[in-house]
Amino acid sequence: MIDPIFQADNYLLARKLLDAAALRQEAIASNVANAETPGYRRLDVAPDFVQQLKACAAQGDLGAAGAALRPQLVEDASARSLRPDGNSVEIERELLAMNRNAVEYDYLSEIVSRNLKQLKQAITGRTT
Repeated sequence: MIDPIFQADNYLLARKLLDAAALRQEAIASNVANAETPGYRRLDVAPDFVQQLKACAAQGDLGAAGAALRPQLVEDASARSLRPDGNSVEIERELLAMNRNAVEYDYLSEIVSRNLKQLKQAITGRTT
């Protein structure tokens, strides 16, 4: 009965992007923890995840195809190793990425929370 509410495109999109933001935070934590590990290669969410999500949204198929779509961590091919030990982590870049990711996560969690609050209000008739 309430399934259509949770199948709304904005809700599904926010949930998928929230999953990606949580996974990106894990990658950033791993990158910072391994900043001094020789040969460590920077990790990030696969760039094709966003492209696939955009394609699903453009086709209006966030329900079926979007459900199967999951963000994955991959080695960041664009990160260059500037150090002689082969490590490709730049702490400044990671700190900036962490701040940006935190803002995105807060925004997306607010969207999901609002959707759930609207559902609660519709059921109970109260705003609290």
